[in-house]
Amino acid sequence: MPTSAPQPPPVSSSQQALLRHETPTRSASQRHTALARANAIRVKRAGLKRDLKGGEKLLADILLRPTEWVLTAKVHDLMLCVPGVGGIKAAKMLQQCRVSGSKTVGGLSDRQRIELVALLRR
Repeated sequence: MPTSAPQPPPVSSSQQALLRHETPTRSASQRHTALARANAIRVKRAGLKRDLKGGEKLLADILLRPTEWVLTAKVHDLMLCVPGVGGIKAAKMLQQCRVSGSKTVGGLSDRQRIELVALLRR
């Protein structure tokens, strides 16, 4: 008696859309809300970068206690705002702590965060 192969579970419509590489449909109000939120975050980050360049805030403190809108910022971009840290120095520090150049603040492990803070406080 031949046995049939097990059948895969049914695929939902949202899973089908993902398989077809379609973007989710959003209403105009949802798009407007997302745009307003993104713009607010950009303004806050620009202010943070100015404060870092001016020495009013320390990146080490930001890394230890990041706010929600900082979590998606690239660590490398923030390091470039620190006086005395340029592209080469930032890359070396990230490499020393085994952190990818594209890593976000929220994506840092506790070890990476602690090592970066120690290097920044030297």
